[in-house]
Amino acid sequence: MTERLSPLALMTQLVRFPTVSRDSNLPLIDWVEEYLSGHGISAHRYTDPDQPKAALFAHVGPWEEGAVVLSGHTDVVPVDGQPWDTDPFDVVQKDGRYFGRGTCDMKGFDALALWAMVEAHHAGIKRPLQIALSFDEEIGCTGAPPMIAAMQPVLPKGASVIVGEPSSMRAVTGHKGGTGFDTHVQGFEVHSSLLDRGVNAIMFGAKLIDWANQMNAINQAAEPEGLAAMFDPPFTTVHVGMISGGTAHNITAKDCHFAMDFRVVPGEDKRAWEARYRARVAEVEAEMQAIVPETRIEISPRFDVPALQPEQDGAAENFVRGVTGDNASNVVSYGTEAGQFQEAGYSAVICGPGDIAQAHQPNEFISVADFEAGHDFMQRLVDRLRQ
Repeated sequence: MTERLSPLALMTQLVRFPTVSRDSNLPLIDWVEEYLSGHGISAHRYTDPDQPKAALFAHVGPWEEGAVVLSGHTDVVPVDGQPWDTDPFDVVQKDGRYFGRGTCDMKGFDALALWAMVEAHHAGIKRPLQIALSFDEEIGCTGAPPMIAAMQPVLPKGASVIVGEPSSMRAVTGHKGGTGFDTHVQGFEVHSSLLDRGVNAIMFGAKLIDWANQMNAINQAAEPEGLAAMFDPPFTTVHVGMISGGTAHNITAKDCHFAMDFRVVPGEDKRAWEARYRARVAEVEAEMQAIVPETRIEISPRFDVPALQPEQDGAAENFVRGVTGDNASNVVSYGTEAGQFQEAGYSAVICGPGDIAQAHQPNEFISVADFEAGHDFMQRLVDRLRQ
């Protein structure tokens, strides 16, 4: 039988796999599958048909519906250009912290979930436990929906999903939804001294980016209503994080590429925000085509993440509150896979160790105390499933 690894040993092993979203996660999935198999736990995969990546899910305990599902993602954000003081793909303990890419977001939770699966299997639990490890969460939560669909005919349907994003072990019952659109502004090149006869894709694209600024100012000035008031910030935000285009400083740019992203508070319609953006795109495109008719703006969906809606007497929330004793109302502005599980008919809640402020940062860390709190949570979870 395979050695039963500690949560720290499991996290150390998972962090060693550099599963940046642009790269494969298969070595990690292979290792996890082999580790679970060594303890008599059969794991199943959903393999992406277009890239070398896979999700993994497994079930322990009675073969029946109603499982608690521990949900995590295996991908991490890049470390390129970040000033790390340690090797980002090696867990280093110092000053009461575990440093390493993913320790906080979210291989720390993944390690705790794997520990709980093995402990639950050997403990002879009376209520089932499942694990679901996805891919491509960091680039728009695109790997979870096909994984969730693949789970349905293979495992008994779970009842309560705990998504272990860093929440300082608080029960988080709501988060914003998100949607984004790749935008390609196609202009017309001329010498910049004759710019009135060309169409500068960057400068016309800037009109769309400034529209985002205007929308943010309007949203921020409005009085938040309903669920929106619980969030920080309490309004829908519109964001452009990267832009590229142009060939030379003295040529009107032929192309401009950027992504327009929306984080939408529950109660507002993502499709309505898409319609507003498309309407503004049409206005700017008309201005361009009045100069050069063959110019245009193309937008295509980039990601679409549903909001996590607070549930009335939700099974997942009640279970987590029973374990943690946390009765406060907590919501977050970042998106997770919880809303996708909820859309698929699961009760869902967010609860995981660590502070989201450390996610994606150079010298990312989870405090030893937070990791131990996560371990304590998993111990009590397994105990409850034995009853």
